[in-house]
Amino acid sequence: MPANRAILHVDMDAFFTSVEQRDRPELRGKPVVVGAPPDKRGVVAAASYEARKFGVHSAMPSRTAYRLCPHATFLRGDHAKYSRESERVMSILRQFTPLVEQVSVDEAYLDVTASLRLFGTAEQIAREIKRRIHETTGLTASVGVAPNKFLAKLASDMRKPDGLMVITDAAKLGVLRPLPVGRIAGVGKKTEPMFHELGIRTIGDLQRFPIATLRARLGVWADEIKARALGQDDRPVEPCGEAKSISNETTFEEDVSGMETLERTVRELADEVGRRLRAEGVRARTVQLKLRWSDFTTLTRRTTLPEATDDEARIAQAAIQLMQAELKEPRPVRLLGVGGQNLLRAPRQLDLLDRRSDRRDDLNRAADAVRARFGAKKLRRAGEL
Repeated sequence: MPANRAILHVDMDAFFTSVEQRDRPELRGKPVVVGAPPDKRGVVAAASYEARKFGVHSAMPSRTAYRLCPHATFLRGDHAKYSRESERVMSILRQFTPLVEQVSVDEAYLDVTASLRLFGTAEQIAREIKRRIHETTGLTASVGVAPNKFLAKLASDMRKPDGLMVITDAAKLGVLRPLPVGRIAGVGKKTEPMFHELGIRTIGDLQRFPIATLRARLGVWADEIKARALGQDDRPVEPCGEAKSISNETTFEEDVSGMETLERTVRELADEVGRRLRAEGVRARTVQLKLRWSDFTTLTRRTTLPEATDDEARIAQAAIQLMQAELKEPRPVRLLGVGGQNLLRAPRQLDLLDRRSDRRDDLNRAADAVRARFGAKKLRRAGEL
C-alpha cells in the first residue's frame, strides 16, 4: 500500500438485528427482521443474515418479507438502543485517529495514515479495531483496507460478515476487473442496462472502454465513473461527524385524509425529531415536510425558521403549516414525514426577557431523561391520549 493514504471502511454486520440477537439469545442463528410488523403497511429496516438467505432485504415491504420468510421474528426495533451501540463503536474508532467520517449509524471511514507509526500497519489497525468492537459490544464488524474510500468500502463489502480485506494499489485493477459494473457506486438498476447496451458488463470492460465514447453517452459523469473503474478516488475522509438532517416518518396502515389525524401524527413525528436534535446537540434552521400519496407520488416542502430550534412544538407548528398549505382539500396520504435540516451546533441566544424559552428547554430535557430511562411510550402529550 502506498505511503500517501491508508483508508479503512468499518461496517457493522447486520447491525440492528445483530444487536437484537445479542440481547435475546433465543434469536441467535434464526431469521430476524427489524421494521414494520408483517400485518402492517411499512418496510424492513434491517434483516439478519439468516433472513437474507430467503431473499429478505432492507427497504422491502414487510408483507413481502413475511411471504418470503414466514418463520422470521419481526421486531419493531429500539433505535435509541442502536444509537447507543453506534456511539460505543464510533468511540473505539476515534481511539485510532481523529479522522473518522461517520456516514451512517453503522459505518464509517477512517484515515489512519498518520497513525501507522503508533499502531502498526493498516491491516494491524483493522484487526485491532475488530477485536475491540467485539470485546466491547459483542458485535462483529467487517473492515476494508485500501488507498482510498471507494476501494475500502468495496473491500469491506466483499468479506462480510466478520471479514477483513486489504486491496493494495498494486492489486486494485486485478481485483476490480471481474466484478459487475453495478458494484460501482452510482451504477444502479436503472443505469446498469445503459452500460450493458454499450457492451460494458464488468468493471474490466469499463477499464478498457474509450473515455471519449463514454463522455458522449454520460457527459460529465464519465470521468468519475472511469476513475472508479481504475480504482481512483481522491475524496478525503471528512471528520465532521454531524448529521446533515434528522427526520422521522411513518407509513399508515390505511391511507389517511383526516386533517386531525394527520396533525396528531405530525406532532408525534416532531417529538422524535426534537429528541434526536437535542441528543445530537444541534438545532434545525429548516423544517421539512414529506407527503406520499396512495399512488406513491412523493412531495417535499421546506420552510426556514426565524431562529434555529430543537423544540418539537415549533417544529410541529411549522410542519403543520406546510401541510395545511398543501392539503387545502382532503387527499389520502400514505406516508408522512417530518425533518429538521440546516443543522447548527451554535447555542441558541437566550432572550433574557422570555423565561418561557428557558422553561420549555428545561421541560424538553426532563422529558428526554424520563423517556431514556423508562421508554419512549411512558411519557406522552395529553393531546395524544
